[in-house]
Amino acid sequence: MTVKFKSGRALAAVSITPLIDVVFLLLIFFLVATRFAQEERELDVSLPSASDAAPMIEEPRVVMVNIDRDGRTYIDGQFLSVDEVERLLRRAKTNNPLNQSVTIRADRRVAFEHVSTVMNLCSKVGIRDYRFATAGEEGTE
Repeated sequence: MTVKFKSGRALAAVSITPLIDVVFLLLIFFLVATRFAQEERELDVSLPSASDAAPMIEEPRVVMVNIDRDGRTYIDGQFLSVDEVERLLRRAKTNNPLNQSVTIRADRRVAFEHVSTVMNLCSKVGIRDYRFATAGEEGTE
């Protein structure tokens, strides 16, 4: 038993006019919206200057704390006392309150007391993301 379809009536009932109307409306909307965005940037506005202004949040930067075999602490190649390290970590936490991280690079011959001091300073200023750098299997960091 074969089924016969009358395809002539089904295609005649589908109208694409509303679809074309919607496409044209979307096109007009995006053209107008783009023009308004351009006009916002083209306005001649004299902006005020701020000579002492600083960004509230800086680009996230990892603080590298190096501890040599004698237990001396270096940051950016400069020897720092415990108080100076705390001050620098506190400033870094203030600049990046949500995602400041610290990497501790300690000589393997240093007493753990010095590493523990840096860890305590991180916790004291509120930095929870601190990591230890270790040498890989080939001796590279």
